[in-house]
Amino acid sequence: MGLMNEYIQKIKSGWKPKNFEDELLRLIKEYNKLRSSYLLVYSSAINSPIDQKIIMQEDYYIMHDLLKDKSIENLDVYLETPGGLGEVAEEIVKLLHNKSQNVSFVISGQAKSAGTIIALSGHEIFMTETGSLGPIDAQIRIGRYVFSAHDYIEWVNKKKRQARKSGKLNHFDAIMVAQITPGELSGVLHSLRYAEDLVIEWLPKYKFKNWNVTKDRQIPVTEKMKEKRAKEIATELTKHSRWRTHGRSLKIQDLLDLGLIINRVEDNPKMADIVYRIQAVTRFLFDMTPTFKIIATADGKIFRRAQQPQGFPGGLQIIQQQQQQQPDVVNIEHKCQKCGTINKFFFKLSENPLIDLEMKKLGIKQFPPDNKYSCKCGALHDLINLRKQIEANIIKNKPS
Repeated sequence: MGLMNEYIQKIKSGWKPKNFEDELLRLIKEYNKLRSSYLLVYSSAINSPIDQKIIMQEDYYIMHDLLKDKSIENLDVYLETPGGLGEVAEEIVKLLHNKSQNVSFVISGQAKSAGTIIALSGHEIFMTETGSLGPIDAQIRIGRYVFSAHDYIEWVNKKKRQARKSGKLNHFDAIMVAQITPGELSGVLHSLRYAEDLVIEWLPKYKFKNWNVTKDRQIPVTEKMKEKRAKEIATELTKHSRWRTHGRSLKIQDLLDLGLIINRVEDNPKMADIVYRIQAVTRFLFDMTPTFKIIATADGKIFRRAQQPQGFPGGLQIIQQQQQQQPDVVNIEHKCQKCGTINKFFFKLSENPLIDLEMKKLGIKQFPPDNKYSCKCGALHDLINLRKQIEANIIKNKPS
């Protein structure tokens, strides 16, 4: 029986979210005993529509509080995140290394963008077969949205090319471009360089700390050799022409090919069992509750939760963050009554073209213009009533 099925059976036998919280703490303690370390779980609901799932300043404060007054010889971090703010990633790395002389990262899900940058600061990186890092890039906030710095620059350059070719921009693109100042563009470029600089600094300082001789020729390794290797790796990880997409998953072999030493979790079956269980338990907590981020140790835990969304009859559910002003987009989940599949869509309330970039990155499709879609099981659904509910809700709550 697989781990997911094992926990599904526990749910059928009466397990509630509290049981999964207790299970997570049990697994953390078991991990600490096995590895003679202190494990910090930092996990986000990757597919959640909640903006705050990314690495944010509040996460640094929570970690600081959980690790306060602790003397830690070996600190391990179970890391799963879609990325976030580079400046916060730097603060988190400094905090972790100030707390311990030996910091390792465990990757079983995704640690993308700024998550990859954080992982590359570890003295060791442990990965399961399902684990993945990604191309390094900073994420920046434009208005109420957070975007990949590379994707943002790419969008701007695309609009410039279109303008040179046609001599004009369409109305909505013109409005968006007019809102981008030279200072913002400079800031985006700085963010890209900033992410690369962090990797170049941290690899020699931490990951290559104990790299003393070359693997094949057994030649003594100098600081210049470490810096050269770090620059090569940083250059490759920021080379979007190689990876094609910011969301690309880089597995163990991809990273080995870049010259990084990665420890395979499966080489230690007991460790693998615990790590995969932690991954399964966090996923069940994300699915069963409004939790979108978990930060936990054996001595304490903080679960960040969103407000419970209101449901609609017939398996319809709109997920919308509470905002003081009308949102630009509504995220929608529609349950197929034939096969039970949850199909995700977004309904745009503004013409901001950057919304499409963000939703595409999350794998969420735009609400069908004709209100109809076919599920993967072949069932045809008409969402006209849902459209009417959304539009009625917009009119009802539209700011005066």
